[in-house]
Amino acid sequence: MANKNMFLWWGSGSAPCWRPMIVLAEKGLWENLPNKQISFSNKEHKGEEILKLNPRGQVPTFKDGNVVVNESGAVCMYLEEKYSDDSNRLFPTKADERAEVYQRMFETTNVQSNISEKLVYYLFRTKKEDIDEKILKEKTDNAREELNRWNTILGDKDYLCGSKFTMADVFFYPILAFLVRCGTKLTNQPALKKYYDRVSERPSVQATWPPHWKESEGQGQLKEL
Repeated sequence: MANKNMFLWWGSGSAPCWRPMIVLAEKGLWENLPNKQISFSNKEHKGEEILKLNPRGQVPTFKDGNVVVNESGAVCMYLEEKYSDDSNRLFPTKADERAEVYQRMFETTNVQSNISEKLVYYLFRTKKEDIDEKILKEKTDNAREELNRWNTILGDKDYLCGSKFTMADVFFYPILAFLVRCGTKLTNQPALKKYYDRVSERPSVQATWPPHWKESEGQGQLKEL
């Protein structure tokens, strides 16, 4: 059960916010956790409530008693260090096995930069009539190459680092889920498709699924990916 002194500020559909929410659920701390969903469209993350705890005006922002932790990775690591036991540990106990988890965690920045930032944001921010087909093809090819790389990493494994769900999956899955919501079918990445379906059914993921995703479909920007 969550400590009543805990509090999480978060936004729906934000991969950085979803990560610590999954960790909290994995630790058995999400149910009944005091929290507040903020509105990005109303710029609530720039409001006084958040700014007094996080001068950058970003979420997630997490409070545990007198401890305030910002940045999604930092929140995840704090929760792992303080609230892990043998039943819910998200890192292997052996250093060489942890090294692989660390690598995949930090490697997820490539998905963000090569697909989300370069392709998705280009489509979000460019009027349809202003899209340069040559640039679009280059960005799409790079995005597909990135997906193929992760498909190879997965191979026949259940999760990124083997048979157990780890912090690497916590970092990776929310980005992948965002891409699927944007229309990515994973038709040519069968290992990734199986992985997406498997992790989507995980109780911690279901319990923290972005509320507005349940109410609406994505816009399909990546249907050609």
